[in-house]
Amino acid sequence: MLATSAPAYAARDFVWAAGSSTVFPFTTRVAENFARKTGNKAPKVESLGTGGGIKLFCSGMGDAYPDIANASRPMKKSEFDACAAKGVKDIVQIKIGFDGIVVAVDKDGADYAFKREHLYLGLAANVLRGGKFVPNPYTTWDEIGTGLPGNRITVYGPPPTSGTRDAWIELAIEEGARKFPTADELRSNNEKKFKQLVDPMRKDHWIDAGENDNAIVQTLTKTPGALGVFGYSFLEENGDKVKGASINGVKPTPGSISDGSYPLSRSLFIYVKKANIGVTKGLQEFVNEYVSDAASGRGGYLATRGLIALPAGQHAGQQGVAQKLTPMARPVS
Repeated sequence: MLATSAPAYAARDFVWAAGSSTVFPFTTRVAENFARKTGNKAPKVESLGTGGGIKLFCSGMGDAYPDIANASRPMKKSEFDACAAKGVKDIVQIKIGFDGIVVAVDKDGADYAFKREHLYLGLAANVLRGGKFVPNPYTTWDEIGTGLPGNRITVYGPPPTSGTRDAWIELAIEEGARKFPTADELRSNNEKKFKQLVDPMRKDHWIDAGENDNAIVQTLTKTPGALGVFGYSFLEENGDKVKGASINGVKPTPGSISDGSYPLSRSLFIYVKKANIGVTKGLQEFVNEYVSDAASGRGGYLATRGLIALPAGQHAGQQGVAQKLTPMARPVS
């Protein structure tokens, strides 16, 4: 008797998405609407951080691994290669909208008007003094910038596994360091050494607060003078409890984030295994719901969770990617 070929893996009867804590509330909301509209099982959505979600997504094919990775930064070349090594190919990258990283304080706390160099000087482990990198000596904000409050430097922020942390390092810390000619020249000549010296966060005044951004919000309301770093959506949800600092004179708002004038703006993504379309029940329908005008379009229901919509042309382009399931190219970095 001839053996019949077994399927590569058993089909799951629910969609599974894992990754960014910033994207988590958006994917959760889409999952709720998808389940209500289709009658399918509600998708499983996990908040593991961008790095953790992509690592699990890239660990293999089959129902033991997610169909979707939620990400608050683009997939890295090294992650794409790790996916390929485990047989995870034909990955579809879909940009779902924009987010801003905010520096927030309790609603009744002092107002902060930061420049990016203030954030670097306050929070990097090594800072420039007299043209040399030294261990960070600053303990209060008014030691760093004229007009900043005299509060002790205490900041709760995302851990190294978080895409928010990656974007924070790139947009706030590295860009702040580059305001100093010594650091900018080092980056031009030796980017690896620049990152080694600039990127580490100080361990005495920066506290890794895990992947639960809501926990940071709660901490700020109980810790006078403390600041928190998280995605704009959590500021939007908790506007009665916390307020955002201005960066380079610009406050975080939907308009300033979408037009890029707010310095700590970024794009948000989902990554989908094309091979799982038609295998995992409801996966294509879930992706369709995510990119629909009703969800991620301007004025869609994800706006109430704090997602900043793409311009109409970009949104239509991403709908096309979702329909054609166009695989992404290998990232350049």
